[in-house]
Amino acid sequence: MVSPGVIIVGSGPAGVAAAASFRDHDGDAPVRIFSADIDLPYARPPLSKEYLRGQTDDVALHPAQWFDDRAIELTPGAPVDRLDVAERAVYAGDQRHTYDTLILACGAAPAAPPIPGGRRALPLRSLADAAALRGAASTAASAVVIGSGFIGCEAAASLAMRGIPVTLVAPGALPQEKRLGPEAAERLRDLVTASGARHVGGVAVEEITDAGVRLGNGVTIDCDLVLAATGVTPQSGIAAAAGLDVRDSRVVVGSDMATSAPGVYAAGDVALARHEVAGRHLAIEHWQDATDQGAVAGGRAAGRPAKWDAVPGFWTSIGDSTLKYHAWGDGYERSRLLERDDGFTVWYDSGNAVVGVLTFNADDDYELGERLIAEHRPAPVPME
Repeated sequence: MVSPGVIIVGSGPAGVAAAASFRDHDGDAPVRIFSADIDLPYARPPLSKEYLRGQTDDVALHPAQWFDDRAIELTPGAPVDRLDVAERAVYAGDQRHTYDTLILACGAAPAAPPIPGGRRALPLRSLADAAALRGAASTAASAVVIGSGFIGCEAAASLAMRGIPVTLVAPGALPQEKRLGPEAAERLRDLVTASGARHVGGVAVEEITDAGVRLGNGVTIDCDLVLAATGVTPQSGIAAAAGLDVRDSRVVVGSDMATSAPGVYAAGDVALARHEVAGRHLAIEHWQDATDQGAVAGGRAAGRPAKWDAVPGFWTSIGDSTLKYHAWGDGYERSRLLERDDGFTVWYDSGNAVVGVLTFNADDDYELGERLIAEHRPAPVPME
């Protein structure tokens, strides 16, 4: 009798990495991926950059043959509606599927801005979203991007590089000021404006109409394209309904990605995972970390020892400029910006140990920062 094998819910980086890792360690057990997405698994980082600019259409993580060669059964357009941990079964529509091991890699989803006309704004999360946005951009006379997170900054720069007049609007005075500090936030704003986009900070959008957006200060910006880059919500509903430990909309897991239910793991945006080196739970929404967590979950599902111990981090490209960031991501006490040749480095510390580093054209500092963070060592410069 063939065992049910492993079921993976979600086809993003965590889900695909989990499938690959499991298959690396177990060549026989069935591996099935159920995904709400209709497209072949794809890389999300290019969607706000090269894809939006029309520079590439190739965003697939792997060709279809890659899954066939590894006997990984991929079922797109099949959202999982319910989980029964006692029966070890998931339900997708009217279909019941049993598993030996389950990996929840459900990801996160955007929500429309909670303002009048909020649903007029386009989201940018899936490949279908990106295709719709790129199509709308091809005929847009002007655009407004709501939200100055990294996706908002990337997308605003990409739209501006297409020759579209773009205004980036956000409640914060500077992009990512709370996360990165005022000096780094100023540099981030400058990269956005250098790409050709206009930055309007310190004001919220109160309404989206046919004509454009109305701001809280009474100003109306006329535009025919509005993008909402206002964050995402982890898709933990089926986990919570099944009785798993969920905190702040994320499934709580150990550094081995194990949930509170036997035989169930979680990875990626939906997980609140304990980091083996940091010694605490971290909420991370970075592509590489989702991949790392998925690989841990897949290895554990196959019976191999593995723990999440890589220092979290990501790259972001705003126009032609690339910033690199390593950090635990849960705050800092002090920061210091240092000028570098054609770039800069920002060191972040807490308790006299480096907890983050942000670099622009300073790769040596980026690599050093990763080591210092992992080893809980002080910054290489005075932080006073």
